[in-house]
Amino acid sequence: MKPEEQSSESFDQPVAYDAQGRPLYAHPPDETKAKPNVMAQVVHLTRPTEPEKPFISDATKIKHDRSVRLYPTLNLSEGEYVISAVRRHPIGLVIPVGLGVVLLGLTLAALFNYDAIVIIFGLTGSAADPAIAMIPILLFACLIGLLTYIAYYVYISNKFFLTNESVIQEIQTTLLAKHEQTVSLGNIEDASYQQAGIFQQLFHYGSIRLSTEGDETTYRFTYVANPKQHIATLNDAVEAFKNGRPVNEHDN
Repeated sequence: MKPEEQSSESFDQPVAYDAQGRPLYAHPPDETKAKPNVMAQVVHLTRPTEPEKPFISDATKIKHDRSVRLYPTLNLSEGEYVISAVRRHPIGLVIPVGLGVVLLGLTLAALFNYDAIVIIFGLTGSAADPAIAMIPILLFACLIGLLTYIAYYVYISNKFFLTNESVIQEIQTTLLAKHEQTVSLGNIEDASYQQAGIFQQLFHYGSIRLSTEGDETTYRFTYVANPKQHIATLNDAVEAFKNGRPVNEHDN
């Protein structure tokens, strides 16, 4: 038999039998022919249209309702409540508010003593008329007061909240620019505080820093009053949350 004829011969027929009568083949049979086609089985999972709500105790509901009432701007989930509201130290307002008060005082002093200014600078014409000069001086005083209030509003609008589920930071950069950052307690990898300089040590303020897992995002909040106490409360909450223990509420 020629080799080419042998290669074309079917290997489905046995060439011999063993002692137990089982067939022996010259080539392993084609398993694709021996096995029938089996279609892949697809399993469809269904979700309930109304998932079962987690159990929330009466005490948690009371705390949640109280937090919603005290902090209406926060988007708290059901059963979430505020543990600690971090306040900024008033020392951060010394420079902007102090400068505004000084400029406003000088402007009003110039208005009430305009006659002396006319004599000192030798003003003549309409510039020497107090009735005419009163309008721009009052407008300048209103502008100073408005800018001082904006600086105060932006400063106090930056807030930091610790809840039993997450950390919420409200960031106000300008009068019309504001955004919110929310980090789950389970994603917080490290929480620390820093007090640099004699003034921060003396007036008990500093900054707190949070870093998250995975994306390695860092969150900072400056001019924090008593940062050591807030970081201790935050670390306790993170540890309790990750270990499945109830997060205890601390007095602010």
